[in-house]
Amino acid sequence: MKAVIAAALLFAGVAHAASPPRLTVYAASSLTNVLSRIAPSDRYSFAGSNALAAQIEQGAPADVFAAANTKLPAQLHAKGLCSTPVVFTRNTLVVVVPRSNPAHIRSLRDVARRGVKVIVAAAGVPVGDYTQTVLQRTGLAGAIERNVVSRESDVREVLAKVALGEADAGFVYATDARTVASGVTVVAIPVHAQPSVKYGACVVTASKHRAAAAAYVHALLGVRAQVALRRAGFLHR
Repeated sequence: MKAVIAAALLFAGVAHAASPPRLTVYAASSLTNVLSRIAPSDRYSFAGSNALAAQIEQGAPADVFAAANTKLPAQLHAKGLCSTPVVFTRNTLVVVVPRSNPAHIRSLRDVARRGVKVIVAAAGVPVGDYTQTVLQRTGLAGAIERNVVSRESDVREVLAKVALGEADAGFVYATDARTVASGVTVVAIPVHAQPSVKYGACVVTASKHRAAAAAYVHALLGVRAQVALRRAGFLHR
């Protein structure tokens, strides 16, 4: 009987030791709705990718970094702060307007009309940099920049302010627009002006759970995660 109890306690100890750690994932705010469905047991910190990268540089206790571009994780990798980043999904940019559309915006060119109030993300935030690519490619940078009334720290702030009617238009990812479909209307951006929006993920070098973090990143490339990303409107990597 004592042997059975000892074996049971030993097995329980092994099972406990084998249970995966709870990871801390720093992720772009545009991933808020989907990552928590893919791996709900982990901890998430969602914000602008540039702000998260800065926190990792300062020693924040992250295990995984999932950014809305490849530039920021590549910079961390060059400094020895994370593993080689992998692209795990893509996105597109759209213009969103309040459902009531008071400025009667039907096209990107309408956003350039005088008096239209526009919200964008700040420079350095991936969606802000992608927005500048769109403006440069369409030749509307000067006109639309004159209409900018606010520069936000992440895409969800842009989306929220437009949905609340604090601006006539804003530039966000297509996936974010889907999360408040009842509050905004989407205006498409021409294909020729679309930036290449790729999301990169890496394992933070200072992580205490690097094997589990590597498994998390690898799982983002797997069928289950890719299906969830597709359902949320993200594109094949």
